[in-house]
Amino acid sequence: MIGIICFLIVVVLANILIYYVTSPMYRSGVSFINDNFWLLLLIAVILMIADLFGALPFPLNLPAPIIKATGSVFCIAFFLRVLQWVDLTGGTNLYQAFWLVSFLIIPFVFLVVLASGYFEILRRLWWQPKPDGFTQVESVHQEFVSNPDKMISDAKSWEDIGSEFRLVLYDIIHRFRQEIKKKP
Repeated sequence: MIGIICFLIVVVLANILIYYVTSPMYRSGVSFINDNFWLLLLIAVILMIADLFGALPFPLNLPAPIIKATGSVFCIAFFLRVLQWVDLTGGTNLYQAFWLVSFLIIPFVFLVVLASGYFEILRRLWWQPKPDGFTQVESVHQEFVSNPDKMISDAKSWEDIGSEFRLVLYDIIHRFRQEIKKKP
């Protein structure tokens, strides 16, 4: 999110500076950024969503590599547009060569990013430290309960949660009744 905000600030500042800088190359660069603004914003949002999914625990982080691989395809599309802009401003002929090779590179990059993403997920699952019987944890205070069936706990049972839910529903319905009775 910080990257998106910084990008927006840079674009706004670049558009403000266009009135003070007279270089045609700078104006061409700012117009290039303005033309590709939505593509860059889409790339940033896609990669942010991939990072969000990647931060979730195991079953929920499975879409992250697919989203990240899609973002990498959009990054290659932006790179091709940069090469096209360099061809227009510099008079080179790089874009044609990379455009032909991009038909091989795009699926290859998509598959590599996808495979490395799932490999990272599997690596985190397989190589997590597993607690064994001989841990370094010391017991500071140990309390013995005489009746192990009735453990003292701060956690609420499902019965307590169900009764609280019923009370909430009762309060809501009771308030609706009172509001209806007030009005003539």
